Amino acid sequence: MKPFLITLLSSFLFLTAQGKDQPNVLFIAVDDLRDWVGHLGGHPNAKTPNIDRLAKRGVSFAHAYCSAPLCNPSRISLLTGIAPSRSGVYGNGERLRDKLPDAVTLMQHFRASGYSTRGGGKIFHGTSAYDKDSWDFYFKPSGSKKHHTKHDTSLPKSAWVPWAPLDCGDADIFDGKVASWIVSELEKSQSKPFFLAYGLTKPHLTWEVPQKYFDLHPIDGIELPPITEGDLDDVPGFGKKLAREVYDPSGERNFAVKPAGDHANVIANRQWSKAVQAYLATISFADAQIGRVLDALDRSRHADNTIIVLWGDHGWHLGEKEHWRKHALWDVSTRTPLIFSAPKGIAKNKLCQRPVSLIDIYPTLIDLCGLPERKGLDGQSLKPLLENPKKEWDRPVVMTYGFNNHAIQTERWRYIQYHDGGQELYDHDRDPNEWTNLASIPEYAPVMAKLAKSLPTTNVEPVGERNNYKPTVSDKTSKP
Repeated sequence: MKPFLITLLSSFLFLTAQGKDQPNVLFIAVDDLRDWVGHLGGHPNAKTPNIDRLAKRGVSFAHAYCSAPLCNPSRISLLTGIAPSRSGVYGNGERLRDKLPDAVTLMQHFRASGYSTRGGGKIFHGTSAYDKDSWDFYFKPSGSKKHHTKHDTSLPKSAWVPWAPLDCGDADIFDGKVASWIVSELEKSQSKPFFLAYGLTKPHLTWEVPQKYFDLHPIDGIELPPITEGDLDDVPGFGKKLAREVYDPSGERNFAVKPAGDHANVIANRQWSKAVQAYLATISFADAQIGRVLDALDRSRHADNTIIVLWGDHGWHLGEKEHWRKHALWDVSTRTPLIFSAPKGIAKNKLCQRPVSLIDIYPTLIDLCGLPERKGLDGQSLKPLLENPKKEWDRPVVMTYGFNNHAIQTERWRYIQYHDGGQELYDHDRDPNEWTNLASIPEYAPVMAKLAKSLPTTNVEPVGERNNYKPTVSDKTSKP
């Protein structure tokens, strides 16, 4: 019997016994959101009052990490509970049902358990944007109005400038349209418990949002991220390649070489402060849309029976380690906000310091909602930490970017091992910015050996000749 049919049968029996008095789920996904939110203190200029008030209503994780620092593999692993190293989904080009035809997604499991599953915006990515088995209904807004942008006309054409204020209102932008639909859904009465998903496309590029959000972050007061000269000198060759080029392990582009690199381009064109301002403005826009949704839930008849989870799909560099975007196994590329709120059963206004993975969201939600357990998930329920955020939690987080490139995160250490044997080790107690790679120092060999025990034992090889990246001589591991 297929896994989905087994799930359907067990869920039917479960509902017959338990009835329909189940909590609802409001599922909020934010694209490219790093730790630059107020309550996490990731940046002094961050203004996110709505995300912060949600954190006060539940438990926020200060060290939540994606399974992969790229949209498609991060989201597919979260929504199926299957890690990239087991699924073989490494890039943005793979389709969910091509790689995992029998996977039971999080929404499928809720749907089979008697829930209405509806969503809008960006939940899956790109080629897997809509999975018909996962949804009862999926909202697709009509095209947004054309906006007049205020690009700086003095900039040379060589400048990388995907940011500008817009002359429009929030409701004219895709995320605003989807927020309006989510609000309308929350205003309705429901005959069944619901799983309602709101996927924001911001703060993903382009950083173009209404002028008022730029005004929240005056350019003269913008603080730049901390950096140190020669930061990449002790990084292995393949790690440097990931940092200076856009690597798509799905084979769509493989390595897209940009001779100057994003960071050099931004610096040469004196755009660093403007870029940071635009990213912060776009986060504030996303926060405002989340606030509209939270307000609607609070006004609704569902307020006292709805679990909320908010997550970002990965982090985002803005110059740290001479890097922009995600596409790396460092802390900044892989760390993102994760918040759980519920009317009862979890702590309130707590910040948990234990490292956790986004792949833990699937088992956590079915645990919180009392749904039938799913076998074969790579994550683990976070319910014990939601009840007691200070509980001991000796479970390293595993992150993967491409075939056989992995990072291991504990409360103190980050260990990275690339497919060609290159290694990085950072002591977050002493070096939270990851400026000093300790991997070549003999006294840390036992630490790396212990962390290496958490590396995946299964690494599904990519399919297709273009996916089988072989490092060139220049990519070989460089010694510090």
